[in-house]
Amino acid sequence: MVALAGCSSNDSALPPASATTPHNVTLTKEQQQNLKVITIAPSQYRTTLTTFGEVDFDHNRAAAVLAPFSGAVTKVLVTLGEHVKQGQPLADVASPDYAAAAGAYRQAVLAANAADAVAANDRALFAHQAISERENADAQAAAAGADAQRASALQALVALHMSPQAIAAIRAGNSAAGNVGVIRAPITGTVVDKSIAPGQTLASGTSPCFTIADTSRMWVMARIFGGDVAHVQTGDPATVELDDGGKSMAGKVTNVGAVINPDTRSVTARVSVDNTGDALKQHMFVSVHIASRDLLTGILVPVSAVLRNGQDLPFVYVVDHDGSYARRMLTLGARVGDRYVIPEGLHPGDEVVANGATFLHFIQTQ
Repeated sequence: MVALAGCSSNDSALPPASATTPHNVTLTKEQQQNLKVITIAPSQYRTTLTTFGEVDFDHNRAAAVLAPFSGAVTKVLVTLGEHVKQGQPLADVASPDYAAAAGAYRQAVLAANAADAVAANDRALFAHQAISERENADAQAAAAGADAQRASALQALVALHMSPQAIAAIRAGNSAAGNVGVIRAPITGTVVDKSIAPGQTLASGTSPCFTIADTSRMWVMARIFGGDVAHVQTGDPATVELDDGGKSMAGKVTNVGAVINPDTRSVTARVSVDNTGDALKQHMFVSVHIASRDLLTGILVPVSAVLRNGQDLPFVYVVDHDGSYARRMLTLGARVGDRYVIPEGLHPGDEVVANGATFLHFIQTQ
């Protein structure tokens, strides 16, 4: 009897069912007119992934300029941020390499001219049988070798960024070019990095001098995490938004990484963006929205229909069989515009309160 009395006491201490399970809400016809109810049916949709990314130059439109010759910088001709054209001088360098290459080309020109003259003369003599065939062949071979050396010396000057006018002057015997070499812009773009100053000594092929980039189109390296990787493909349209609430720009996914970054546990998707107006700057962080091209089918409800309980769990109100409004717990999937994908909790044919759920919640909690 004591044990039974104890059990009875515990049962009476439990809260009534209505305190733990919300009761359905019943409205008058006039009140129901303030609600908007929709009937659930499968819908087709495309997901949009929202993430963040870092802005970088389009590496296909950027060039790092290394010193083409050794020597001391005498003058820097451009400033950081300046727009330059392909072939435009960037800096002057007092370079022994430049002077040696110019001298070698001049000597090669003189040698080739002399060999060509001998070869032409020997061809005429051989035609009149004044010299042997072997002597003529030796002269032609010598001329061909001299011409090849002249062409090689010319390519050395081109590699040193010597202008066609300076090369023509050397070919004509004018040594006015001296030992001053000119570093020139390999592409048209903006000077985004300047690493040299007057008096600095450069080493051929190793000293970084400038970086020139065409900033009219930039890359955004977006980070994709977990299961979202499977939904991002090359060619997917994307929208890039500045984090300061500024303008948004259209782009396209041009590459999806094949490896996972061990530090961030993410895959990088490269988004190419038209940067008209130069709003995007290197190393800037931006928001990225990537729209999947995969067409999916599922159950969706308006965002306005979804509320959360005291445990922050999502629910909606559905019309019960007796016309009342019952709370239905559910699972939220991806957000698609102004709707949520519902993986669990709703079925086709369910009637859900799309607008007015807050009013029902107010009545239910009184």
